[in-house]
Formats: sequence, structure tokens, C-alpha cells
Amino acid sequence: MHTLKGKRIALLGLAYKPNTDDLREAPSLEVAEVLEKRGAQAVGYDPVAAEKASKLLPSLKCVLGPYEALYGVHAAVLVTGWDQFRELNLERAASLMKPPRLLVDGRNTIDSEAAALAGLLYRGFGRG
Repeated sequence: MHTLKGKRIALLGLAYKPNTDDLREAPSLEVAEVLEKRGAQAVGYDPVAAEKASKLLPSLKCVLGPYEALYGVHAAVLVTGWDQFRELNLERAASLMKPPRLLVDGRNTIDSEAAALAGLLYRGFGRG
């Protein structure tokens, strides 16, 4: 049986939608709470809403950049479709992560073939 205990998971994008700091009904906070309950440590990055998120959920470690969020994590979840995530250097992202290097793309922001070529185990929502 797979477990999340002791795993580090990056949450990329914390705001409800890009270009805001709106956290009302933000899925990122719920995901962070579920991860914590299952023994994982969530680390989050959002270009605008990180400070606000860390006040709402003090157990969520917020960092200053996407690559800092990806450093040493086993998986990353792209929660909010900020434009800057489309421009991630996927090879750099994969080099910072620990196996299995899972990238769950909740917004279908990342090119799945490019992610696979970079060494990421890619899972996008709504893709076959």
C-alpha cells in the first residue's frame, strides 16, 4: 500500500484563480490539509497569495519561488494556472525533485510530452 507519510509535496499556485490573492474556496488549502492528515508535508508557492495562505494555514510552508517549492519534493500539484507555470524549465524541475517526480497538473497547463521528456511522471486532469 502506498503512503504519503514522510513525503514532501509542492503545491504550485495557492489562489483560487490566477492574478489574484483570493483564497476563498481555494482547492490548494483543502489539498494541503488532506496531505497533512495523511502524513505528508506540503510546501506551497504562489506569486501573490503565499503570505495570505500561510496565515490561513500556518502548517503550510510557503516559499518564494517555484523551484524552491520543487526542491526535494516527491510530487508537485499544479493547482492554479498562473502563466509563469507554463514557462517552467521542466528539466530543472525534474532535477530538483525526488523520485517518482510526479507532476499532477490540475489545470492542464504543462505540455504532457515535454514533461515526460524532462523525466517527470505527468498526470493531467481530463486527459486520456
